[in-house]
Amino acid sequence: MTTLATVITGASSGIGEALAHLFAREQQTLVLVARRKDKLEGLAKALNSKYGVKVHVIALDLQQMGAAAQLMNEVSNLKLTVDTLVNNAGFGVSAPFAKSDASQTSGMMQLNMVALTELTHMVLPMMLERGHGRIMNIASVVAFQPCPYFAVYAATKAYVLSFTEALAEEMRGRGILVTAVCPGSTATEFHDVAHTKGSLLTQIQDTAETVAEEGYKALNNGKSVVVTGLMNKPLPLVNRLVPRKAMTWATSKLMGR
Repeated sequence: MTTLATVITGASSGIGEALAHLFAREQQTLVLVARRKDKLEGLAKALNSKYGVKVHVIALDLQQMGAAAQLMNEVSNLKLTVDTLVNNAGFGVSAPFAKSDASQTSGMMQLNMVALTELTHMVLPMMLERGHGRIMNIASVVAFQPCPYFAVYAATKAYVLSFTEALAEEMRGRGILVTAVCPGSTATEFHDVAHTKGSLLTQIQDTAETVAEEGYKALNNGKSVVVTGLMNKPLPLVNRLVPRKAMTWATSKLMGR
């Protein structure tokens, strides 16, 4: 007999860590996944102490091909069945595409799109068999328009948004809740990796807790898409009203180039 669990990728800090606190309140077994084992173990200890919840830690780099299958094998070996999947792991890099690092770009695409898709595909059959499950995919407000100097990252998040909306419709009426969470700039380690510190983006950011709380509420309310943060909510409408070329130009200025 297996135990139902919530699996959160990219859980060592930022939005993933904030979400771990929210899901821990449900008293369902947690599986925290990220590369940094020490960070995960510290969080697991804190969650167990505060909420009394069982927490497993899996240190894994989901950028690597085959990592999604490895993760699901480890979850299965723990005698756990995924009831909730949170695909939060991801990163972006700000640079002109012609000067971007090819291996880093491939890793970004593997993590942001491929691993997310593979994990979702692996957990769905059991969810459908039970007639219950939740899937949260972290997209971004840049999913709504092209983003110069963030071209590949924005494209990966456009994929996440489109995939999630389509899947939510397929799952309608079948007991599976599927939500794409679209944060704007957020006060996390993302900007350290993306090389966007000092840009306008870091001056208009939300907290990870704000993003997590809005995303968690939207998932449980059955919303297929949520844009988090008051300043970000009008952006999808603006993108429909303003010519695409003008929005692309404005986005390039926002990136500080």
